[in-house]
Amino acid sequence: MWPPDPDPDPDPEPAGGSRPGPAVPGLRALLPARAFLCSLKGRLLLAESGLSFITFICYVASSASAFLTAPLLEFLLALYFLFADAMQLNDKWQGLCWPMMDFLRCVTAALIYFAISITAIAKYSDGASKAAGVFGFFATIVFATDFYLIFNDVAKFLKQGDSADETTAHKTEENSDSDSD
Repeated sequence: MWPPDPDPDPDPEPAGGSRPGPAVPGLRALLPARAFLCSLKGRLLLAESGLSFITFICYVASSASAFLTAPLLEFLLALYFLFADAMQLNDKWQGLCWPMMDFLRCVTAALIYFAISITAIAKYSDGASKAAGVFGFFATIVFATDFYLIFNDVAKFLKQGDSADETTAHKTEENSDSDSD
């Protein structure tokens, strides 16, 4: 099981009885930490995956089933990013630009959800299509909020980098001026 048990028990479990002691974590080890799920990013990713799944189910039950691929893909991508952020894969795989991937995922999801929600509400008359459109609009708002927050974080990071570069360049100019005297 993952993570490996630091104290493996060499004795097999007796037949018909349970052994006393700590329980094996099993699948619980794959669940995200409670602290991450309570953070803003964790709640946004949970909302994105939940709304995408509900929208997917509504499109499956509706006559607008041509749109069910987008919510399914967004659901799977939101789950991937949820577990990637919870397991801190962005620290382990530094070759990928995680903020940019997450930003592009959110922007495309918001645009696609907005377009298919308008089409589902305007073109189809059954209740499931209307419900999918409404949930799609809610998902659009959640994805737009997420990409706005990601954009602000990236902009702050780049602004700090630019001010550090300007300070370094200014110090270099001062040193070169004092050397020429």
